[in-house]
Amino acid sequence: MASRIRSAVFPVAGRGTRFLPATKASPKEMLPIVDKPLIQYAVEEALAAGATKLIFVTGASKRAIEDHFDTDAELERALESGGKDELLKLVRDIVPDGVDCIYIRQGVPLGLGHAVLCARGAVGAEPFFVHLADDLIFSQTACLEQMRVHYERYACSVLGVERVPEDQTGSYGIVAVEDEAGSVQRVTRIVEKPDPAAAPSNLAVVGRYILTPAIFDKLAVTDRGAGNEIQLTDAIASLLEDEPVHALEFDGVRYDCGSKLGYLRATVEYGLRHSELGGRFRDYLTRLKH
Repeated sequence: MASRIRSAVFPVAGRGTRFLPATKASPKEMLPIVDKPLIQYAVEEALAAGATKLIFVTGASKRAIEDHFDTDAELERALESGGKDELLKLVRDIVPDGVDCIYIRQGVPLGLGHAVLCARGAVGAEPFFVHLADDLIFSQTACLEQMRVHYERYACSVLGVERVPEDQTGSYGIVAVEDEAGSVQRVTRIVEKPDPAAAPSNLAVVGRYILTPAIFDKLAVTDRGAGNEIQLTDAIASLLEDEPVHALEFDGVRYDCGSKLGYLRATVEYGLRHSELGGRFRDYLTRLKH
């Protein structure tokens, strides 16, 4: 029987240089999509999949993330005295009761694999989620929840994947798979950012992982790879030798909010879906086209 997944790891130590100067003093994960920062969307997805321990692997200039998920007694008093009950509820519900937030400093920026390894003590000997907030996914069922259901059935690591244009494989970790019973795709190979001519497929890993604790031993002995960083992809490649890893093509729409164009797409499309603003925003865009 698969162990329950309680921990979600959020590697948030990157500097977000593609969004400078906006990210000079504020983390890229705090960039808002309409009225919530990217990191809050990430946390809500993890909570929807059952996580109760939120582990943020942070770096310099990331204090705003801690402040966002902390209690702000002064703000709450001001909202309460002003009779702004709906806003007060929004602020108080950012982190539900019974959920713990843990912050771990990644002292040296050695890549995603190193960031995940930094969370080892907090995760313990349990399976866990890894969520990259740059990849915002809109879906009726949270992407991590889709992956959790798959994990509970097969009790192995699961990678969230999406088919990308072949000329874009150099921007992703790419997997080769073999089909097994039903819709199961077992990963046979994973390569970090391959040239299109050398890519084993166009199935890209897009910022969602369920990993067994065995990954920590692999990360501990993984040498620096692409970009002179410790790559999570390389550790997963080693994990494949010892235990099955599955790829899951999730249902949903992904927005690459690590790029300016992807961020703008997310802002527009989430704005159109917004329960209060969507209709008026659509009218504005319609007028703007003409």
